Parts: sequence; structure tokens; C-alpha cells
Amino acid sequence: MTYQQLWKRLTSLYTVDEAQAIIRTVLDIRYGMSLTDIAIGKVNELSAEEKDQLEKIVRRLETGEPVQYILGETVFNGRTFHVEQGVLIPRPETAELLQYIPSYPTLQQTTEGEIKTPKTNIRHFLDIGTGSGCIAISAALEHPEAEVSAWDISEEALKTARNNAQQLGAKINFKCQDALQAPSGDTELWDVIISNPPYIMQKEQKDMEKNVLNYEPSIALFVPDDDPLCFYTAIAHYAHHALKQHGILLFEINPLCNKDMKDMLKQEGFLNTDFFPDTFGKLRFTKSIKR
Repeated sequence: MTYQQLWKRLTSLYTVDEAQAIIRTVLDIRYGMSLTDIAIGKVNELSAEEKDQLEKIVRRLETGEPVQYILGETVFNGRTFHVEQGVLIPRPETAELLQYIPSYPTLQQTTEGEIKTPKTNIRHFLDIGTGSGCIAISAALEHPEAEVSAWDISEEALKTARNNAQQLGAKINFKCQDALQAPSGDTELWDVIISNPPYIMQKEQKDMEKNVLNYEPSIALFVPDDDPLCFYTAIAHYAHHALKQHGILLFEINPLCNKDMKDMLKQEGFLNTDFFPDTFGKLRFTKSIKR
């Protein structure tokens, strides 16, 4: 059994680079192997029991099951999160959304007069559709002075998110809440509302990888072709009365719906919206300010 033999078994499903990365991830997380260990052939030095375990993992990988579900974890924004089937696997590009959470410089009175000190004004933060909790937990750990809340419609996802928050030491107020039926009575509660809701249209399924279609929760992925902005519209409608003045609404979006997003946000009262690209150059994020 060699590293090369292992990754070659996955090339019917993945590119060579992807197959190699998946096997390296398994060898690192399950067996503590570094790149040097792999290069000098440590794979073949595994015990019979370890080789049997590795064979079972590779067989699952050959069916298209995501490595994150097999190992039960993934890395997001430099932290390890537990994931399992029923919970969407966090994507690396989603972490880019966090950079648009503002930290405003505020004037602080000192014995030498007023000086600008980088100190966030974010006090109340809401993540809608939290899934594994990756966005809410990252925000809570990076903005420890903020009170962070997170909603999801899935109790299974909330269980995973609570576990991740406990493991990573983040204090989050979790709530089982349907984004399409957000409370109408909430008024000026939040400084920031952030969401990465379902946005893939049904017609896009034909272009998607089988491992996503067969294993990840469809409830967290897909929207109707005739109403692809249903979640965004509901969240924007809620945000218009639930955000404080000058509060910020952040979305990860489907790049195919940029114009419709801009028009919808205007209709919901968000006249100032900026679009930002992800690392692949696709306009993936929006930032709107309540005036």
C-alpha cells in the first residue's frame, strides 16, 4: 500500500490534485503523517490494523462520500469544526465573508487627549442559517465583546453547532428558527445580520459534483428555479426593521443572481449595496447598510 496507489483510486471522481489532497488529509488527520512522512513511504509502515482502517476509509471515498464526513471534521478560517451528514460542509470561500464585518475606530479619552483606538462597535450579531456554526463561532471568537446569536431550521444542525461552540469556547445564543418566518416584532435589535442561505437553483444540479448531490443536505443547498431569492428576500425584509440604524446586512450569494439581488435589496429599502468578489473572481458577497 503506497500513497500513489491510494490517490490513484480516486481519480475517477476527482482531479489528480484533489485526489492527492484528500488522501493527504486522511493520512494527516488519522495517522499524523506529515508531507515528509508521506514522501519517504511511511504509508507502507502502517500496522495491519491501521491499513485495514485506511482501506475502509478509501472504499468510502470511492463511493464519493466527502472526506469531511468520513473524518468528522473540517477546517474553517483556521479552526477545526465537527461536521456530519445532515450539516452542510463549510466552504473556504465562505470565510471570506467574515472580513466584511466592520471594526470601527472609536475615540477614546486618555490623559493625553482623544486618540483613535481600533475597537469594534458591534454589540449584537445574528447569523441566519448557521449550519455547523462556523460563521457565528468565528465571529464570536474574533469579536469577544459582541453578543452573537444564530438561527437554523434544522435541530440536527443546531446540535452540531452547539457542540462546535462548546469545543471552541464560543458563547452563542442558538435558536431553531425558519428564516422564511422571521419574527415581525423585532425592532432595531442587531448591528450585523449575516447569512449564507440556500441559493443554488434546481436547474444547476446537472453541473454539480455527485458527492455534493448524494451526501450534503439539499435543504441547505437548493431553492426553486422560479424563486431563487426567496431566502434573501425574507431575510432582507426582516433586516430592514430588525437592524439598528446604520446596521449592516451581509450575504453570500449566487453570482448568477447579482442584478436581481441588487434590485430586490433596493425594493426592501437597502439603497446602498456593495458587491465583492471571492478568491476566484466571482461576485459572491454583498454588504448593505441600513439608512
